Amino acid sequence: MRGILSLCFMLLVFAACNTVKYLPEGEKYLDGAKVVVHSKQPIDGERDLNSELSELLRPAPNNAVFGLRFGVWAYFRGPKKREGKADTSAINKFILKKYAVKPSYLSDVDTSKTKELINNRLENRGFFYSRIHAEVREYSTKAGITYHVDLPRPYVLDSMNYMLDSSDLSKQIVEIAPKSLLKKGQRFDLELLKQERDRLDTRLKNRGYYFFQADNLLFRVDTNQQGSHKFHLYLSLKSNVPPENYLPYRVDKITVFPDFAINDSNFVKKDSLVTDSIHFIQNGVYFKPWLLEDYILIRKGNLYSQRKENLTSSRLGAIGNYRYVNIRFRKLNSDSAKVGSLQAEIFLSPLNKRALREEMQALSKSNNFVGPAFLVSYRERNVFHGGETFALSGKIGYETQIAGGRQTGLSSYETGLQADLIFPRLLGFPNLSGVNFVFGVPRTTMGAGFSVINRVQFYRLNSFSLSYAVSVNTSRLVTHDLTFPSITYAGLSKTSPEFDTILLKNPFLRRSFEQQFIVGLKYNFQFNQLLLKDRRSRFLFLFGVDMAGNAISWLQNKEQEAKQELFGQPYARYIRLDADIRHYYKVSENSQFITRVYAGFGRPFGNSSSLPYIKQYFSGGPNSVRAFRIRSLGPGIYAPPELSISSYYDQAGDIKFESNIEYRFPIVAIFKGALFADAGNVWLYNDNPTLPSGKFTNKWFSELALGTGFGVRVDLEFLVIRLDIATPLRKPFLPENDRWVDEFKFGYKSWRKENLIFNIAIGYP
Repeated sequence: MRGILSLCFMLLVFAACNTVKYLPEGEKYLDGAKVVVHSKQPIDGERDLNSELSELLRPAPNNAVFGLRFGVWAYFRGPKKREGKADTSAINKFILKKYAVKPSYLSDVDTSKTKELINNRLENRGFFYSRIHAEVREYSTKAGITYHVDLPRPYVLDSMNYMLDSSDLSKQIVEIAPKSLLKKGQRFDLELLKQERDRLDTRLKNRGYYFFQADNLLFRVDTNQQGSHKFHLYLSLKSNVPPENYLPYRVDKITVFPDFAINDSNFVKKDSLVTDSIHFIQNGVYFKPWLLEDYILIRKGNLYSQRKENLTSSRLGAIGNYRYVNIRFRKLNSDSAKVGSLQAEIFLSPLNKRALREEMQALSKSNNFVGPAFLVSYRERNVFHGGETFALSGKIGYETQIAGGRQTGLSSYETGLQADLIFPRLLGFPNLSGVNFVFGVPRTTMGAGFSVINRVQFYRLNSFSLSYAVSVNTSRLVTHDLTFPSITYAGLSKTSPEFDTILLKNPFLRRSFEQQFIVGLKYNFQFNQLLLKDRRSRFLFLFGVDMAGNAISWLQNKEQEAKQELFGQPYARYIRLDADIRHYYKVSENSQFITRVYAGFGRPFGNSSSLPYIKQYFSGGPNSVRAFRIRSLGPGIYAPPELSISSYYDQAGDIKFESNIEYRFPIVAIFKGALFADAGNVWLYNDNPTLPSGKFTNKWFSELALGTGFGVRVDLEFLVIRLDIATPLRKPFLPENDRWVDEFKFGYKSWRKENLIFNIAIGYP
């Protein structure tokens, strides 16, 4: 696989370098164009301004990456294709269609027009009377242009004045004005004026002014301040604003069509039911009106609100039952001269009642585990006519470790079945069931499942689970998930003599497999700013609590508690805390810098000397410390005496810390790159004599593994294939003075085999 990828990349490099032969006589490729801004005083947002001006350069240069003009090469493949000589494979067609770029030549450039575009944009940003000079650099087959821009002192806002009439509309504008985006001393910015106008329009629509348009507002700028570089701003209403724009509108009638068919012209003949405020028209009872009403924030008798219209649309769509949600408003006759009247019509087009999905997967891990998996899922919507969904999913998978792995010959089968009944509302919380959650649809999920993992020649592990979970959005960015109860029963149904020997040598590992009942609760908190696409700096914070066995222990008497058994079977007692914080910083439109810190802490209680095996932490692998193979780090500075099946189970812990830094950038076309560094390890909470030096101590920081590497991503939009190659910088399991890697012997096969780790994965880490 690695050889094929390398060969493909080399062929692309060869082809992309070969674009010189397509160059017409007397022409030069426009190989680079940029804008350099010169200013005598600091400029706020200078980097953004420079990037904005660079987007105005016409035509776009054939920028080469590492000397490659991939887009131009793809473009010139087209004529050959028409002559029947080109490669007609699917990947070639895809490249031709999506990434071919028409070549740009020096003769295509009109510097006068480009300078005019730059000057207009600078005036829109408050820089009047700028001086622009174009510098052309010519070489044998290519040329580049640099536009030097001398920025003058910008114009700033001196005062904001409202030239309005005495209407109620004008009074509303004055009330909204104090939270203006425009501040005294701010540089003139046409885009900011548009944003302020849109803000006023949105606020007015949320106060009932349904027919009002942003174009009704007019800004006038007075720069006649001799030598001051200041301007006065005046806001007024246009003289030809239609009368209906001056009126707020009230919603006096609401009609909902829960099973609307786009091509159904007879929907008005369906059954009708009227609740306190909403008229439902549907064929029988497709969706129970008293349940559907809770998702509608538009209320009869209230003024129109664009915000409530948008939230209603998103809430109805989030039920998971509808393909289209369409809300229309019609003007009604009104008896009042001050308030208009509207009818809201909500058309809901259902999705298919049932859906079946089949999926094939191919698995590849850094520890040389490979294998296929088959997944199938069935969904039935609107089961009880309240938007409920029944989901049934099954999985059959197989993986084996091929030659070169740590435990060649280790393989496993996995089968599982999971059933969930999902309600788009809260059940079992009477104090909250009537609360109208504005920012999202709360969900209640009842789940049951079982799985069988058969580690061939070692053991078979059976597990059964039951859960009751609720999920609530308390704001646009915050989600709370609570699972109570969460019940898991896991037990070994078959073991081999070899595995029995492993358990006999490691009592801690034996107990982690013996703890069969896991009864407790889980809580997860999520703060997600990744939804805010326009922000340069965004955070994602995840926090989770997993507790088990403590409530059972509290209810039992002392004798039962000492045995730590439930129904004659051992149960686990522990608390596990997880925190994950990630920061995404957009360096440019197509590149970003990402940092992540993760900490996990688990403490066993009572007879539990460690976390249950299925709850323990592991480190190393494609989504962890990529310079080390999966599950190959820790605990602590413990190093297995030999690479065997035993070490596969030993290298787990109750405590985990990881930190990652990654810079992502475009390379060419569908290929993107990343530079990264990872650090991490796992530790035990209690001493384990069979795993010396594995316990967490105050020296944990000196026991971190460290690695760095480079990655290539093939981004097909619908799928991202990731190939990372990494090498260790620090190996904590070596003697203290030998942990830092000070030699990189890339020319030696034995060194590469041990220190160059390849990770192939799907999606971003």
